[in-house]
Amino acid sequence: MGARFAFTGGREGWLRVVLTAVGVGLGVALLLLTTAIPSALSVRHDRSEAREDYTYSQNPPQKADDTLVIADIDTTYGEKEVRGRLVEPEGPRAPLPPGVAAYPKPGEMVVSPALRELLDSGSGRLLRERLPYRVTGTIAESGLIGSRELAYYAGVENLAPRINGWQVARIKEFGSPQRTERSDPVLLLLVMVVFVALLMPVAVFIAAAVRFGGEQRDRRLAALRLVGSDSLMTRRIAAGEALGGSLLGLVLGTVFFLIGRQAAGSVEVVGISVFPSYLNPSPWLAALVAVAVPAAAVLVTLLALRGVVIEPLGVVRTAKPARRRLWWRLLLPVVGLAMLAPMFGQGRGNGDFNQYLVIGGVTLLLVGVTALLPWVVETVVARLGGGQVAWQLAVRRLQLSSGTAARLVSGIAVAVAGAIALQMLFAGVQSDYTKDSGKNLFRAQMEVMAPRGSTLTGAVEKFSATKGVRKATVLSEGSVSDTSWKSEEEDPVSATVTIGDCVSLREVARMSSCRDGDVFALSGGQFDADTEKLARPGRKLYFDASSGLDQITESPWTVPGTLKPARSVEDPRGDRRSGLLMTPAAVPAGAAAAVGGSVYLSIDQSVPNVHEYVRNTAAAVDPMTNTYVWVATEESKKFASIRTGLFVGATCVLLLIGASLLVSQLEQLRERKKLLSALVAFGTRRRTLSLSVLWQTAIPVMLGLLLAAAVGMTLGAVLLRMTNTTVSVHWPSVLAMTGMGAGVVVTVTLLSLPPLLRLMRPEGLRTE
Repeated sequence: MGARFAFTGGREGWLRVVLTAVGVGLGVALLLLTTAIPSALSVRHDRSEAREDYTYSQNPPQKADDTLVIADIDTTYGEKEVRGRLVEPEGPRAPLPPGVAAYPKPGEMVVSPALRELLDSGSGRLLRERLPYRVTGTIAESGLIGSRELAYYAGVENLAPRINGWQVARIKEFGSPQRTERSDPVLLLLVMVVFVALLMPVAVFIAAAVRFGGEQRDRRLAALRLVGSDSLMTRRIAAGEALGGSLLGLVLGTVFFLIGRQAAGSVEVVGISVFPSYLNPSPWLAALVAVAVPAAAVLVTLLALRGVVIEPLGVVRTAKPARRRLWWRLLLPVVGLAMLAPMFGQGRGNGDFNQYLVIGGVTLLLVGVTALLPWVVETVVARLGGGQVAWQLAVRRLQLSSGTAARLVSGIAVAVAGAIALQMLFAGVQSDYTKDSGKNLFRAQMEVMAPRGSTLTGAVEKFSATKGVRKATVLSEGSVSDTSWKSEEEDPVSATVTIGDCVSLREVARMSSCRDGDVFALSGGQFDADTEKLARPGRKLYFDASSGLDQITESPWTVPGTLKPARSVEDPRGDRRSGLLMTPAAVPAGAAAAVGGSVYLSIDQSVPNVHEYVRNTAAAVDPMTNTYVWVATEESKKFASIRTGLFVGATCVLLLIGASLLVSQLEQLRERKKLLSALVAFGTRRRTLSLSVLWQTAIPVMLGLLLAAAVGMTLGAVLLRMTNTTVSVHWPSVLAMTGMGAGVVVTVTLLSLPPLLRLMRPEGLRTE
């Protein structure tokens, strides 16, 4: 009977059940998305592993009809990473990478759909100059980790002589060797807290959504008491009605999820994109959502009816209710703290954190926000007195139904509390995952690295002519040893050799005089002892001219008698070099394959696309070059990816919060339609009513955000103690999170003003 009331109760019944279903549906959609995240991450990882071409093998295969030579020439365009590979199949049975039907011929390439789209657009003009290949095909979904990934395979010739074991390799199959890496306990703790903090607001909103239309439902239940229903039967009918709305919410949530799943294939959030096929919820997690949501709807409804007396002649709701008890509300966060306390000071050196205690403790602390907020709102509004008419209307309404106001704000409060705690934890441990790069950004802002065997002849002129480049310094590096690289002798004495013209060498050393043909022995560096052993006139040394792991050549060289001293100074990378310095004329002819080089560039940052111009010049000098934009600090990729996941999840939760709050606000206004119409009919100004609605939202929100800040800082301090990090409040994040929460509420309030103005008409008093 209750389920029938939900769907056959006329226009009012349908409005109520639709509002409930939409609120529940939004929560269900996000829950389903969350259950699909492990699957999406697993598929992305599997596809990334399946196309891996780094063998990490000390014994590469010999050339055969089933081998492939492949080179990694990844690049960056703007803020986006571009995965690039040069390929040269050495036989008809060479392995094909996933998603590629046939290898491109030399001068051709196959690209991902997103890269094709970018190259065909005007915004991809500079990247098109960097990739001088004709597009002949598309990489299928199985060869990509995301729908917006930029990737290509280009065919080339004569790649085998450049095999070096790390950038250019010969392989017989694709796929990563199984290398296990110990997980970081602090990063695992971050992941667990992120999931709990993002899912708690969703659960709170679902619980609030099933109580939409509660006052009107209770009045109808009073009519059922009048025709003979007892109190137990009325509660069962109410539970059936909530169950019907929640089941419709499950259907709408599934629809919302499928729509969002399909739309996910065309968007990219902070560099992360997925294919719709990735987002397949785990069957048992989806089943858990399907069972838990209706069960929660019934449970919440029965709990809500405990404080309502439904009699045949009406609902006793307006009498002064009993004051809310505080002791059990404080018990929840206290138990949560007790669960987390055993892990204080554990850090990353004492094993993994107990996931059950972490999830349980954080959940109880955040649930404590929803338990404490109604008591805080009731206690504060009971002490608020007179003022303007709008203020009095708002305060009196809150005094009559403070629980409803607290429910609307509790989701925001939980989200803000979790976000503050996470931001404090991220800020506290960030120094462990961020290090100073040591690079001198005043002397250079970009570096172009060329592998051994690359020729940088004329590179200074080419880079100097590049738009936006102020200065280019070319320094090549090699290594010399006192023994043959082919010998079996262990622990040979070796030293670094830095090659450059006199102007370039003065960037790394102080010298009295310099001209082409000079050789210098450095002092003041890190490994001066080895330099002293080798830098003796007449001594025979050997350049390591390994052009690949399958062939080794050597270039002997005798230390000249004209060896000059030089004093090492800090180079642009922040290092003090040791070893030998050589000008180009002093380098033996056979050593060209033994050295690689770096070009240090001082650029004009105000020139638009200056980084792209430099990358294009580097690709023209040698496709194997790697270009780096220097930064003052370097951050762990895993740490950054977890923070990115928090940002993506928080964005989805904030959207859910805004949509659910708007639905809740509209439902509250609809229930008060006749009251608003009566006030307008008696002459109350619309401006006064609008301000009263704003105050009704602002007071609970302000109290909720204050409580959220207190709980969030407490949880953040606890998490920092667990990671053995100095406890400090990160005030910018606290203010930012509370400001975002307040901004969501203000936006929702502004969006609800047009419906409010339509409801404030005397015609709303008409009835049939």
